[in-house]
Amino acid sequence: MNAYITSIATANPKFKIKQQDVLDFMIKAHRLEGADADKLRVLYRATGILSRYSVIEDYTSSLVHDFFPDNDRLEPFPTTQDRLGLFQQEAIGLSVEAAKKAIGNVKANQITHLITVSCTGMYAPGIDIELVDRLGLNSHVERTGINFMGCYAAFNALKVADAICTANSNACVLIVCVELCSIHFQKEAHEDYMLANALFGDGAAAVLMSGRPGKGVNLKTTSFFNELFRNGHEHMAWKIGDFGFEMRLSAYVPDVIESGIKQLTQRLVNKSGVDKFDYFAVHPGGKKILQVIEKELSISKRENQAAHDILAAYGNMSSPTILFVLKRILDQLKAADNGKNLLGLAFGPGLTLESMLLTIEVH
Repeated sequence: MNAYITSIATANPKFKIKQQDVLDFMIKAHRLEGADADKLRVLYRATGILSRYSVIEDYTSSLVHDFFPDNDRLEPFPTTQDRLGLFQQEAIGLSVEAAKKAIGNVKANQITHLITVSCTGMYAPGIDIELVDRLGLNSHVERTGINFMGCYAAFNALKVADAICTANSNACVLIVCVELCSIHFQKEAHEDYMLANALFGDGAAAVLMSGRPGKGVNLKTTSFFNELFRNGHEHMAWKIGDFGFEMRLSAYVPDVIESGIKQLTQRLVNKSGVDKFDYFAVHPGGKKILQVIEKELSISKRENQAAHDILAAYGNMSSPTILFVLKRILDQLKAADNGKNLLGLAFGPGLTLESMLLTIEVH
């Protein structure tokens, strides 16, 4: 039996922020001047990001302070409790929006399993139960939570859904990934924090998977392979602090990915027997990451354009981002693409590298 992605949908908060506005906010928040401010400007120009989305209006203008205190030092700085309160308030709306679009005409009582994914907030009863109520799912729908795994977590959700659907052709699995990265802004002028602040935004994505293909274009989950590269353990971390979740993101992450991505892809090829890929869905963790992957796998920027487009328009939203890329590709596929193969890649704390082979089936 097989598993099929039959639908992907996305959602973003109402505040669309130009990268220049985020830069202006960060220079002020980090209290940078002269050469230090210029260094941050160079970093922001190098990201390849034009805009991002946030549930916090403060980033759009220095004149507006809705969440952070209205003073130059942003004191008292919001606590973890403050930030998770905002997560509980805002994440469910985005989750519902993405889920409703993904479900489409499928009846709510046909959904047998619900998988929720997040690393930027948690509470209980959580988003899974709120989704059951707001979407009208069966009270006995089987629920799984995937938490605190970071940017590659959607791959784990897809693998869980794949196992469910291949075991039961009648299964219908709804996956919902939601991340509010911007609520965890850290003002300390630490290089890792400033890099994370330059990249991350907010968003949600939902996927519908089934044991049977749907009408139109489907993505069959053909194979998965993941690997841990322990030499990158200290370069990416996500910890809970007193003032939000603290992202440690080193500029050396692309170097670790560069050293392992070819080996990872070859192992997927060995496992699946497929060595030709027609489409590429790469998690846009940053512009340099995309560039080193293109170099190592000998693919062009044009072949990887979906990742560049999502990075420019949304930044890195952690777990939903790869689903934004997949949707961009899925929306462009036609009947002539039947039988073609898609390579998906993502990475996160560990340092974890994930890969998957999807086969396009048109019905």
